[in-house]
Amino acid sequence: AEPFHLTTSATDHLGCTRCCCCYSEIYVSGRMKCDPWPKGKKLVHLDLKGAPPRVEYLRRLIELFSQLGVDGLLVEYEDAFPYEGELKLLQATVQPAYSQEEVLSMQEFARSKGMEVIPLVQTFGHMEFVLKHRPMWHLRETSHCVGTLNPHREEGVKLVMEMVRQVVELHPGLDTLHIGADEVYMLGEGEESKLWLTSPGHTVEQLFLSHVTKVAKAIKEVWPHMTIIMWDDMMRGMSQDTLKASGLVGLVQPMLWDYTPNLDVDKTVSLLQKYCSAGMADVWAASSFKGSTSVYTCVTCTQRHVDNHLQWLKVAASLSPGVNLKGIAITGWQRYDHLSVLCELMPVALPSLAACLQTLLHGQFSAEAHSKVTEVLGISAVEVEAMERFVRGWFSPYHRQRRTVTPLITMQIHSQAAT
Repeated sequence: AEPFHLTTSATDHLGCTRCCCCYSEIYVSGRMKCDPWPKGKKLVHLDLKGAPPRVEYLRRLIELFSQLGVDGLLVEYEDAFPYEGELKLLQATVQPAYSQEEVLSMQEFARSKGMEVIPLVQTFGHMEFVLKHRPMWHLRETSHCVGTLNPHREEGVKLVMEMVRQVVELHPGLDTLHIGADEVYMLGEGEESKLWLTSPGHTVEQLFLSHVTKVAKAIKEVWPHMTIIMWDDMMRGMSQDTLKASGLVGLVQPMLWDYTPNLDVDKTVSLLQKYCSAGMADVWAASSFKGSTSVYTCVTCTQRHVDNHLQWLKVAASLSPGVNLKGIAITGWQRYDHLSVLCELMPVALPSLAACLQTLLHGQFSAEAHSKVTEVLGISAVEVEAMERFVRGWFSPYHRQRRTVTPLITMQIHSQAAT
């Protein structure tokens, strides 16, 4: 098949570059049609840890999402949440956190559009926005790893539970919470962990599981009705028996993430089957519509993300009846982590999100899917991948700051943007 070819031109009221070009260019021909995404929720991930949108823009996004068939939002607030009391230092200072009224307003508007709001609170790894603060340094697993919580200190669990409490209480009627727990770097490298690991039978796997189980049980004790989701990556190498004996069965639902265009279908199905056989039959998928290509990517490659969703459709179609696929979270990362640069901001990635959602709904990026995207976002003419080449190669922040942009390249960028 000819490669998917997306073009963009003028921006619309959402600030997104409009898509798409002619149908013959964008249609994924020659590829086997998959079954549409089965029953289950389609969540869009709002990563607010970089360039969080104003509330007015969030409402526009939610309106757009509803037109594209979204069932819910997975909201990762980080320092954009209005933490209070001793946790107020977690709030962003350069750009103010949302107010309590704004958080409530966003939820109310989402519900009016038929969308559930699921907050994501990191409770183990990727806690950079917490552990970067001097009063929290002593809670790091190692002094040089800003993101990982020391699992041996009760103060750390109390910190996490206070974060969860404030988030839950500002989400009235909440019944599903995501506790993160992905990419727990340097776990086992801290002095307390090294001592703990000297005991017979103690492993890094058990260290991870014990902390997550402790947090999940603490949440269930306060909110017995709460459904708890967690990222799966730290459990992928664990045996079925280890998972069964962990205490997590019945407490959490794993969300398996893979954002690659060549996702290994057989391996992914096998992983989901393993979780099911271990007693965790309720599972989630996580794909990506932006922010997963490279840490510094500026312009979203829609083809890459559509291919990722086509692979996930194959996974869904290959699962045994015993695996209860609860839904898919279509992630859109603003940064790789709290301390990295921004990548692929939301407006430039909206064509990718629209194409990915329609691919899930139709089983391929068909004529009907194409028509829906053009209806919602408009017609376009500029090649996204070509623009990325010029911007990254000859129009970087370094070039702009020093006003050393080649006139010929400026003409190329201007010509494509105006087409």
